[in-house]
Amino acid sequence: MNASTIALVGLGGNRGDAAATLRHTFKDLDALPQTRLLRASKLYRSRAWGRTDQPDFTNAVAMLQTNLDARELLDALLEIEHHAGRERHAEERWGPRTLDLDLLLYGDAVIDEPGLHVPHPHLHERSFALVPLVEIAPDAMIPGIGSARAALAALEPSDIEAIG
Repeated sequence: MNASTIALVGLGGNRGDAAATLRHTFKDLDALPQTRLLRASKLYRSRAWGRTDQPDFTNAVAMLQTNLDARELLDALLEIEHHAGRERHAEERWGPRTLDLDLLLYGDAVIDEPGLHVPHPHLHERSFALVPLVEIAPDAMIPGIGSARAALAALEPSDIEAIG
């Protein structure tokens, strides 16, 4: 068994009842083998990023304690997406989706492998991920960048609002 690691996972969606999907996904994350959900952020609404001609997104961040290695955790996240109706191969990049799960941070690891990049390469540029991340992990550090709080302070998060 691997050593326990704290992982931060970004959740997002803008098709169907995204808030309900994200709330259900928190339960799915807690049910992963050798993993437990430690904290879940509030849900936030934000404008679409990358491709803006689509509905607003609902976003959140989950803090997990896991004994899965980063690749095993990513595979499990992709399986949760699939069960939620996401078909990555059929989607337009940055287009609408039922569920998007991103492995934002995996302990203090820096991983650059095909299909697995930790920390998430755009984390420090995305207030929709940083706002909920800082909510549940205010002292989080982004390897190679610095504190998540400082990265958020450098952005304009005014288009993000807590919901429900």
